[in-house]
Amino acid sequence: MTLAPGNKLGPYEILERIGAGGMGEVWKARDTRLGRVVAIKKVKEQHSERFKQEARSIAALNHANICQIFDIGPDYLVLEYAEGKPLAGLLPEKEAVRLAIQITAALEEAHQHGIIHRDLKPSNIMLSDKGSVKLLDFGLAKLYGQEADTSQSPTADFPATQAGTILGTVAYMSPEQAQGQPADARSDIFSFGLVLYEMLSGRRAFSGDSNYTVMDAIVKKDAPPLQASPALDAIVRRCLAKQPSGRYQTASEIKTALEQISSGKATASSAESQPSIAVLPFVNMSGDQEQEYFSDGLTEEIINALTQIPELQVIARTSAFAFKGKQEDITRIAEALRVNTILEGSVRKAGNKIRVTAQLIDASRGLHLWSERYDREMSDVFEIQDGISRAIADKLRIRMSRKPQPARRPTENVEAYNLCLKGRHSFYRSTPESLARSREYFEQAIAIDPKCALAWYGIAKYHWFLAFAGMVPAKAANMQCSRAAKKALELDDALAEAHAMLGMLRAAEFRWNEAESEFLRALELNPKSGEVWLDYAWSYLVPQQRLDEAVAGSKRMLDIDPLSPDQQYFLGLWYCHTRQWDRAIAQCLNALELDPHNLSANLMIGFAYILNGQPDEAIRYLDTVDRVVRLVPGFMGFLGYAYALIGQTEKTRKFLEEMQEPAKEHRCLASTFAGLYSGVGEIDVAFQWLKKAVDECEPLVLQIPSSPFFDPLRSHPHYHALLRRMNLEP
Repeated sequence: MTLAPGNKLGPYEILERIGAGGMGEVWKARDTRLGRVVAIKKVKEQHSERFKQEARSIAALNHANICQIFDIGPDYLVLEYAEGKPLAGLLPEKEAVRLAIQITAALEEAHQHGIIHRDLKPSNIMLSDKGSVKLLDFGLAKLYGQEADTSQSPTADFPATQAGTILGTVAYMSPEQAQGQPADARSDIFSFGLVLYEMLSGRRAFSGDSNYTVMDAIVKKDAPPLQASPALDAIVRRCLAKQPSGRYQTASEIKTALEQISSGKATASSAESQPSIAVLPFVNMSGDQEQEYFSDGLTEEIINALTQIPELQVIARTSAFAFKGKQEDITRIAEALRVNTILEGSVRKAGNKIRVTAQLIDASRGLHLWSERYDREMSDVFEIQDGISRAIADKLRIRMSRKPQPARRPTENVEAYNLCLKGRHSFYRSTPESLARSREYFEQAIAIDPKCALAWYGIAKYHWFLAFAGMVPAKAANMQCSRAAKKALELDDALAEAHAMLGMLRAAEFRWNEAESEFLRALELNPKSGEVWLDYAWSYLVPQQRLDEAVAGSKRMLDIDPLSPDQQYFLGLWYCHTRQWDRAIAQCLNALELDPHNLSANLMIGFAYILNGQPDEAIRYLDTVDRVVRLVPGFMGFLGYAYALIGQTEKTRKFLEEMQEPAKEHRCLASTFAGLYSGVGEIDVAFQWLKKAVDECEPLVLQIPSSPFFDPLRSHPHYHALLRRMNLEP
């Protein structure tokens, strides 16, 4: 039906044509029942049932800065009529901030309901005569993308990429949209950064004479310098990070930063107001790949030394090592890690001689602040670490500590120190072969120097990992772990990670007061340790159901270690425990972005999709785990339970059959069987295995009080008896 003024469309009287685009036409109309003016979007195709279901979800949004959906017909939408004019042109900074706060408030509301705009641009932001913002077409990009056949074009799910409007939409795409990759809420954040850039400069951040050149610039180039206050410039730059993990992760974070500027409380970004540094992996110049362990170890020791400077924000090892071997621009690295200085260097080792070069770079200006070369004997390696730390503190004009101390030496024996570095290097590789080698190196270090606390801690960590992965019975592994951790602390009571290890062991024995004491001591010694925080959250905060603290702690650790797949995953896991499925999925997708083979993240995304009522979305992630789960049999219980939730109990029963032989040889976790039997509905049998898991002190049982995996068991008569067995209920 062709519309014209005076026509009726159901109860709506057509008044005048507002505009047209690739999807169809937009008309001003009057609702004859309520007497209100509305906007009608008449489209070319009939709406599917899925479209209508999604439209109802968007209609549930009720926010002053979002244009509402009032009604839906077979080929039209009825929307709130927003009077005003589209956002355009250069704005005074104060006004830009005021409007940007309203935009982020609208994004915050929608994202919390799992709704993404996907086509945020000035023409979709209406500015009323009273100066308030109204976002148009919210979520419609998602809706019409579902109607389209996306098999022909990577941009098919963005309606404004149709003829006549493609250039405008392309200019506000995120890099992942431009490359045809999946887009989440952080894609809206990039687009918001482009809009804010234009509000402050009067020009687009990326332009070109064709769609291709614009998209190429979005993916590969940095936006031209922005003439704005340092604090506002920092917000824009962070929004425009090429990698989603380098951006603000939520609209709420941006809104808070903008509100601080508006109130006059912020003069610079947190990265600029606090000295911050990333130590990139020192390059091995020895010409011998076998010496890689030493350059990596030296880098890590310098990171550890710098974390002792209270006023200095130091990026953790995992994130810094993400750039190992990559020829990335220093500015890009600093942007991704949100730091203002970078330390890079090289190591050449020959016999007992070492040469270390180091240089400190102001990443924002590309200036060398300091450089030094050290030609020393191996016995002086600790003095080199200490000298680099003090030089950095001096150049950044921050104090080392109340009483500056030299770098703590894990051993006086250089050969034992070398073996510890080799052991740690092998442990990080996390293959069965490398784990076995790591134990050999630590044992060799102890044979040379029985007082080497670092080597004893390495042995403790090795045994804990075996128990956690289900490679050996947990109780036996915990005993050996406990002996090694106690020995490490007997030799060096200031070793924070060893205190955390004892905390985990006490938690596994359900001795909660002792566990808390060990964790608090570890945090006192090293509050910046991501390893300590993860141990504390997993083994104490979560079983005590202090989930808000676990979430807050993980967020703080992500400031220090933003490119750590583990930190990203565990925050997603805590969101899953708090039943925030959308946040759990988004956070675990961050982990997969950094490590596509992360089994835990794949499994958690699949599980969260199921519990969020999206079983079709879950299959791909569950099947990814299924292909390799036999290498980590501890995952089988969770995977089998997840398959059962979507009706694929035949796979769950197959897992049960496969686990019978490993069970005879004690090569699997009792908690694995608990999950599988729970999945097939044999709850009494599941409880028998869960009781065995508790008696065996398996690490996974610490998640029972809050994990949604155990929800089917909570109404069972034995559930509270199990918690009492764990000293979690009186």
